[in-house]
Amino acid sequence: MGKAKKLKLAPVKNVSLEAQLMDNKVAKKKNRQKVHLRAEESSVMDSKTSQKILAVARKQKLDEELDEENLPSLITKNSANFNLGSLKEEDENVNVCENDFIDDMEMNDEDLEAFERFQNPKGSKRTVKLAEIIFEKIQEKQADIQTKLTDEGSLRIEEVDSRVKEMYEGVRDVMKRYRSGKVPKAFKIIPRLRNWEQILFITEPHNWSAAAMFQGTRVFSSVLSQAMAQRFYNLVLLPRIRDDLCEYKRLNVHLYNALKRALFKPAAFMKGIILPLLEAGDCSLREAIIFGSVIARNSIPVLHSSACLLKICEMGYTGANSIFIRYFLDKRYALPYRVIDAAVFHFLRFENDKRDMPILWHQSLLTFVQRYKNDISSEQKEALLALLRKQKHTKITPEIRRELHAAKCRDEEMMECDSTTTCAIPKNMYTDEDVGYVP
Repeated sequence: MGKAKKLKLAPVKNVSLEAQLMDNKVAKKKNRQKVHLRAEESSVMDSKTSQKILAVARKQKLDEELDEENLPSLITKNSANFNLGSLKEEDENVNVCENDFIDDMEMNDEDLEAFERFQNPKGSKRTVKLAEIIFEKIQEKQADIQTKLTDEGSLRIEEVDSRVKEMYEGVRDVMKRYRSGKVPKAFKIIPRLRNWEQILFITEPHNWSAAAMFQGTRVFSSVLSQAMAQRFYNLVLLPRIRDDLCEYKRLNVHLYNALKRALFKPAAFMKGIILPLLEAGDCSLREAIIFGSVIARNSIPVLHSSACLLKICEMGYTGANSIFIRYFLDKRYALPYRVIDAAVFHFLRFENDKRDMPILWHQSLLTFVQRYKNDISSEQKEALLALLRKQKHTKITPEIRRELHAAKCRDEEMMECDSTTTCAIPKNMYTDEDVGYVP
């Protein structure tokens, strides 16, 4: 590469202004369009514009005064003169009333009433405001929606358009043979419909595949409210799972995952699946173990579990009840005293029972004593020891008695706390009012 050449810059000469003007070295005028504001658009008017405005105003005022002087006045101080004939000087001072011309007008009764309402607006009826009309329309719409929603467990049947019915019959055919992948979009919007129960039963949920039932549980548990999800669990999910267990003696993995997914709404799960299953009285031990395993393996809020355990303790005895009681007690919640007392009374009910209690009952009693022996009162402790004298098991009863003798009751702990200056926080931190709901 060669050397870079130096640039030769023209020297700047000191040329006089006269020479530059002679050589036409002057800045040229650019074509710039200036925006001129009109007088009415500018914020401040100039003196000429203001003078013109004042002159026009004076002229208009003079014209008005001349017109008033030349034309006779049509209005008197007392009343208005509505004579349509020629105005005469002697008629200017005569009192004229508007009622004098009603006979000449030949008005009907309806026109007279309208005329009186116009003359006396205070005596007329109050006009309806726009806000009141809108409020009435809103109330009518709310009443219409409430009547179309399900009321007291009843389903309102509405006329379904033939095209909608045909579309969901196609969804039904898809859900019957569904295995994996995306579900139809029409299926996902079912829980958002007003008559979702009616549309749902068009798709025949009892014929869905197991994978489709899992996808349906996902959609409905995430969109529906607690009350509506409870209806779906009770009317669709629970019967399907029980039928599957009755036929195959084992539960499909997709249906088991649907049960776990149903815990997304714990209150609906307890009131729509567990409690109806036990209240029916025909729950087998196989069903109790499978449903109970979902409770044992998943985290559930303490108040929902406490309320469900309280209702189970108040039911009549079955083997399935003992299994569920043991599963709930094994979760080692800090239960309210009300639930602990209900569990104690549940076991004490069988003190005078002549039949020998099954091993499931003794196992649930042992679990209760192991977990909550320090949360019972001294009176309850003595009552349980008396119960063991009548209801015995060769291997379990000695273990229960040993746990009870080693227990430190809650009233004894309170007495020790009163005698000392410092007291640790008790294990049971929930009161009777903390039980969230009564299913």
